Amino acid sequence: MKVEVWSDIACPWCYIGKRRFARALVEFERRDRVEVVWRSYQLAPDAPARETRPHDALLAAKFGIPREQVAPMHARLAAEGAKEGIAYDFASVRMENTFDAHRLVQHATGVGRSDATLDRLYAAYFEQGEHVGSHDVLVRLAKEVGLDPVVTGAMLASDQYAADVRTDQARAREFGITGVPFFAIDERYGIAGAQPADAIVAALRQAAAAS
Repeated sequence: MKVEVWSDIACPWCYIGKRRFARALVEFERRDRVEVVWRSYQLAPDAPARETRPHDALLAAKFGIPREQVAPMHARLAAEGAKEGIAYDFASVRMENTFDAHRLVQHATGVGRSDATLDRLYAAYFEQGEHVGSHDVLVRLAKEVGLDPVVTGAMLASDQYAADVRTDQARAREFGITGVPFFAIDERYGIAGAQPADAIVAALRQAAAAS
């Protein structure tokens, strides 16, 4: 069974969805037969390298609402994240372009470190206010999860994996994916959003029974 997961490093629900998916896999009886492939998706492909305005100001502008109305949205996310062991710090989050971070995940996939790399990127972005669009930061984070910093730096300085990121995003459009996280099971079953772990398990079992 192949599960492809489209997500964005700058998507808070994707972080929650990843944690819930991990719990679902633990409960799934055939987890040893599941191949997980992390696919690239950008919610804001035209975002600047790093935005200076606070996260709540950007959301207020995006949805056309007063800034104080963003607080309940962040509170809900923080509460859901806490259930999954995530300590969101939205005050330190700054929107930025995640294209190079996705290239790093593509690079990590080739050496079997995509899962750990994604976890580190999410924590860096949402819990520590790190600038995950910076090559220096990406090299440091890559080293922390066991990737060669010299090789990583050379990769980021090139356009390596850029085509892979764009291909993932093109496939998302072909599948009609307009939001993330999105889980595609054997290209036949889809799970949209950060569903509860038991719902993911049920979908995995349904797909397994039909195979």
